[in-house]
Amino acid sequence: MKRKTPNAQRRAPNAEVGKPRTKRDECSTLNIEWGLHGLRINDLADSEYGVSRDRRYDLEDRLLDFAVDVVQLTGSLPNTRAGNHIAGQLLRCGTSPLSNHGEVEAAESRKDFLHKLRICLKELRETKRWLRLVTRLKRLGEPANLPSCLNEIEELIRIFAASVKTTEQNMKL
Repeated sequence: MKRKTPNAQRRAPNAEVGKPRTKRDECSTLNIEWGLHGLRINDLADSEYGVSRDRRYDLEDRLLDFAVDVVQLTGSLPNTRAGNHIAGQLLRCGTSPLSNHGEVEAAESRKDFLHKLRICLKELRETKRWLRLVTRLKRLGEPANLPSCLNEIEELIRIFAASVKTTEQNMKL
């Protein structure tokens, strides 16, 4: 069922039917509604737009899930001077790759793309160091989902390091 929206774009005469025209067309679209309790944002399912993707490989979703895990982990740290300091640092560096990845997608040149990718990688590596500190400090206890955060940070670092390497190689061509 096709829905018409007030700001729908007309299909270009030479556009291929069934293929996304741009990278942005592949992304899910937000549904923003005003309700009784204020603004509500629903992420519409890709199936509503005829896009089928394997969610395990959607980097934005992985970064979003990781940011949620970091927020939950920091919330379970003790309310001590050390716990609050580590929680604050971990919150900043553990959630920033999500927003920085958005900047990567909006890069204006290959050089800009590479620079922003490196920023994401730097923040992920900083997050890994803070997570390792949490594992070493016994008086912080065993925070929620620490093992899954450690596993995911390793995978994300590998993904971003490979992307940086590939981009560097492609820039030399």
